[in-house]
Amino acid sequence: MAYMITEECILCGACEAECPNEAISEGDITYVIDPDRCTQCVGFYDESQCAAVCPVDACVPDPDHEETEEELMAKYHRLHG
Repeated sequence: MAYMITEECILCGACEAECPNEAISEGDITYVIDPDRCTQCVGFYDESQCAAVCPVDACVPDPDHEETEEELMAKYHRLHG
């Protein structure tokens, strides 16, 4: 499933620089993750980098965008060839 950023976000920007899919951007109140670009770092890393670097644990799985490992890998291939 794609990740999302909760209201606990402190706008530090650590997550944006770590996203290999360029799925994270600054929103009005918090950073936001584009679920169409988020692969949970499948194809790049063993864990989601946004969650790994977030100092306040604001990057969490988005229950509205559940995907299997196969679906995430297909999205990775669609984005990166």
